[in-house]
Amino acid sequence: MKPLFTILPRFAVARPVANPTFRLAQCLAQQQQVRAASILGNLSDIPAAYNKRIRRGRGPSSGKGKTSGRGHKGQKQHGKVPAGFNGGQTPDEIVKGKRGFTNKFAVEMSSLNLDTLQKWLDDGRIDPKNPITLKELLDSRAVHGIKDGVKLLGRGAESFTHPINIEVSRASASAIAAIEAAGGKVTTRYFTKDSIRRFTKPHLYADEDGVIPEFKLPDASSRWDLEYYRDPAHRGYLSDQVRKGQSPSLFFKSLKQPKVKGKAENKASMQKQKAEKAANRLF
Repeated sequence: MKPLFTILPRFAVARPVANPTFRLAQCLAQQQQVRAASILGNLSDIPAAYNKRIRRGRGPSSGKGKTSGRGHKGQKQHGKVPAGFNGGQTPDEIVKGKRGFTNKFAVEMSSLNLDTLQKWLDDGRIDPKNPITLKELLDSRAVHGIKDGVKLLGRGAESFTHPINIEVSRASASAIAAIEAAGGKVTTRYFTKDSIRRFTKPHLYADEDGVIPEFKLPDASSRWDLEYYRDPAHRGYLSDQVRKGQSPSLFFKSLKQPKVKGKAENKASMQKQKAEKAANRLF
């Protein structure tokens, strides 16, 4: 019986070539592709690779007008997707795990380093002879947008040389030490969002005659803020309320050293207390 398939030889028959170098050059020329360098700037996707953008109208002819395709009444019309719903894919808290939390008491301070302040003073964008407040920092664009306040940080403290008088919301220990070493003064003060707006943009609150009414800055009310601005180490504006030897804390009382008395003084005080008790007795 003849085989169904013809068995080919394993090796091709070698035939002599008149000019083998010419054949090799033709093969190499076919493999090489010459492209201009300008093609890199003309790369674009083909139209079939993406869907056409839908320009959805708001009227009834768009198919999403009136009730927006939800129909009438019921949960399907009035209901909404749960918070954090990602369209049916695996939720983020399952993929990445539950990490951290949103602190609703956190404050967002705009940071200002001493090297930036030094450059602004050297360039004349801030006058070192006048007191520097949040308004001067915002007008000179040393900070961009103030939400809850400005915190002064100590980067570039070793090269700070201007004796300035600055008032900010908070300040680090290194920044305070550098400014005071240069002969300056630092004061930290409490600001609310409304007081920051009034303080930095007073023209928004002018009356019809262009007169800006006086405004008293509110004081700190929370325990954390009161303790921070009562602390002399933070150069708080309420530090003068703390007497010498007392703690700025409103919870922990400072330890008082008991007065040492002699035996005779203790005996005399005890006799005086007994006499007062006897005089106040009714029977």
